[in-house]
Amino acid sequence: MRLRHESRYAAAPAQVRAMLLDPAFRRRVGEAQDIVSGEVSVAGERIELDQLQRTDHLPAIAAKIAGATTRAVIVEDWQGDVASFSITTPGKPTSATGTRTLRPDGPAGTVVVIELDVVVKVPLIGGKLEALMAENITTGLRDEERVAAAWLSGEH
Repeated sequence: MRLRHESRYAAAPAQVRAMLLDPAFRRRVGEAQDIVSGEVSVAGERIELDQLQRTDHLPAIAAKIAGATTRAVIVEDWQGDVASFSITTPGKPTSATGTRTLRPDGPAGTVVVIELDVVVKVPLIGGKLEALMAENITTGLRDEERVAAAWLSGEH
């Protein structure tokens, strides 16, 4: 399943990129997403988030596959204003891969475009689970948008 999500910010791409590579920002997003626990590491232009996420909001069929919690590893490798973007769930048949792209928006804004291929390798119900996973990713990105808007307005 293909997922596309856009976010708009009143900040230049360089400022948005710096925010996305800031471990403090990513920890704040994790708090907004109510993760159980998480680690953030940055090495040059690569950021990795290793999170333990709640699954109590999932439908029973998805929770059965995911378990009481699920581990998600999110990796972004930046090259200029484009990052390869992946979400893997070790030990689970799910993944999402694609890009996060920053584009100028007007004189001082940025549009962030995330395009992902969401894959759940479960016979018969994989498509339904992909839709649920895409919905959860979108919810997480909306949480990120709220935190980013506050962050970029100086609320650190």
